[in-house]
Amino acid sequence: MRQAVRGEKISHAEKSFHRGVLHIFTAAHYDAGYAEKGIPVASDLSNITCIEDLRAVAQRRVPRMFYDYADSGSYSECTYRANESDFQRIQLRQRVAVNLGGRSTRSTMLGQDVAMPVAIAPTGLTGMQHADGEILGARAAKEFGVPFTLSTMSICSLEDVAQATDRHPFWFQLYVMRDRSFIEALIDRARAANCSALQLTLDLQILGQRHKDIKNGLSTPPRPTLRNLLNLATKPHWCLGMLGTKRRTFGNIVGHAKGVADLSSLSSWTAEQFDPHLSWADVEWIKKRWGGKIILKGIMDAEDARLAVDSGADALIVSNHGGRQLDGAPSSIAALPSIVQAVGKEIEVWMDGGIRSGQDVLKARALGAQGTLIGRSFLYGLGAYGQPGVTRALQIIQRELDISMAFCGRTQIDQVDRSILVPGTYPLPFSVA
Repeated sequence: MRQAVRGEKISHAEKSFHRGVLHIFTAAHYDAGYAEKGIPVASDLSNITCIEDLRAVAQRRVPRMFYDYADSGSYSECTYRANESDFQRIQLRQRVAVNLGGRSTRSTMLGQDVAMPVAIAPTGLTGMQHADGEILGARAAKEFGVPFTLSTMSICSLEDVAQATDRHPFWFQLYVMRDRSFIEALIDRARAANCSALQLTLDLQILGQRHKDIKNGLSTPPRPTLRNLLNLATKPHWCLGMLGTKRRTFGNIVGHAKGVADLSSLSSWTAEQFDPHLSWADVEWIKKRWGGKIILKGIMDAEDARLAVDSGADALIVSNHGGRQLDGAPSSIAALPSIVQAVGKEIEVWMDGGIRSGQDVLKARALGAQGTLIGRSFLYGLGAYGQPGVTRALQIIQRELDISMAFCGRTQIDQVDRSILVPGTYPLPFSVA
């Protein structure tokens, strides 16, 4: 069992988790036969050719409650599925006899040079997909040349990520809590950690119901129930990683928020602290308190997009929270054209939701998104192989973006526009009744 460092308390839940996991390894032999099952080891991921390959491996390696947390939507999951399927309906125009030399996917997001118009999105509980997950994701993003966003609900803290990346700039995603002093402290910590932009999420004032989380009894660390222990017994790679790290709860909250010394339930925290009274006045207050670049996440309506421009934000993200909030909302790619039309060049427009390939990035760019963000594609790589898996996910997306762009007769990502799409196959701005 991990020993507590001076001044640190190990909770009863964490002690129980240790005992349960250690029992697994004394009662059963470690299953190291991933190669025998056809799963490539992390040192050779050449046979991993698409994001779906990473998803399949992650599903085998990550405990069910955490895999389901990442790979599910709210209620009927209609919007969650539409985020992917609506991309698939869009067709690309293939061109020939074009000089395809000197291609580049390089672009900018908020004035920052990026290897491709892709950033890693903020995802809660990332450190439960793989031990020290946020640190590994941030390192992979730094090496690849794309931005990384840390969630308020991360397992690794702001300070952990800053230290592990030698204070390389990253973005911090902020939820608005009732406790404004806690918000002020988070903003100050983000500034001290060398965060270069604040990403304010606007679509989680209340929590959409995710059936799988309720049925799985989602908690961190996992409660040592018989069902959980049996599932953990099939995830030796994950268990070994967790036994080797001290980071198993919400690093930005536990020990920082008032009266929170031990946090084991995501739902109870959000029900108590997420502020349903969030307004554009709060956005103005946070922007002034931060004083740097700010990104507004969760914009799905043209009217809200105009309000985002009026707020003075530097960028907005067309996002339905991965289909995890309002089930029945349009897909992000379907909402994108209306928002681009509403704001023009007054603010950078990005989007997330459903991106599983370089072609999806290309289609989003063609419909006016200056940048995109990946959440699940990143988490699949992380859960499957840790940092090498994240790198592999980025490689897959960039390679497909480059090749597909070339087939469409373009050599620079900044040349991509709606003319590369087949008319009648892509979404148009919504008409207002």
